[in-house]
Amino acid sequence: MKRGKKYEKSVKDLNKSKTYSLEEGIKKAKELSYSKFVGSLELHADIKVPKDKDPKSIKGSLSLPHSDGSADVKIAVFTKDKQDEAKKAGADFFDFDKLVKDVKAGNVEFDVAIATPTVMSEIAILGKELGPRGLMPNPKVGTVTEDVATVVEEYKKGKQTFACDLSGVIHMKVGKLDMEAEELIENVHEAVKSIEAAVGRNYEQAINKLHLAPTMGHSVKVNYTRE
Repeated sequence: MKRGKKYEKSVKDLNKSKTYSLEEGIKKAKELSYSKFVGSLELHADIKVPKDKDPKSIKGSLSLPHSDGSADVKIAVFTKDKQDEAKKAGADFFDFDKLVKDVKAGNVEFDVAIATPTVMSEIAILGKELGPRGLMPNPKVGTVTEDVATVVEEYKKGKQTFACDLSGVIHMKVGKLDMEAEELIENVHEAVKSIEAAVGRNYEQAINKLHLAPTMGHSVKVNYTRE
């Protein structure tokens, strides 16, 4: 695939086979970014998927210790008795009947779906539309809850869900490139802990390879340690 001039310039002196320490990897990812905007630092973890698990079953949620305090996400709350609570908390979609109708019609305009337990049996019919997008509310990641307000607020502040894709890789954002290196290091540590919890194993048994990359730019391989 032909790359643009900015990309080619950014990787001109890059040793693509080199493995970096976490601190070095963050510094290099910042240097490799060629976007005009402040991009994100992305983490890509190649998972050692247990033989008894489907890659898609490995999922979890993550609240980073350092964030900009807000997230540009659209949130839908499937509920009948807590619509006012969802609205006050900042949910973008909360009219149950309209939500179900829109999703059935293929109009999915939200990034996160939350549901109260009492409506789960009713929205099971939306699995075909929400499942492939990774949006079906799930108790494992905390998106099936009675505490609608708290969960909506957490996602508005930057909480994210993640899931392993079919190729066995987990992708997540771990901060903005203009953040201090120490903050990004702590965010990566928290991300790794979340992945370990989702897989049910420690780092060495859970992850084959770890890469960091800017939103726009080449990735670098990291030799991860918590030291």
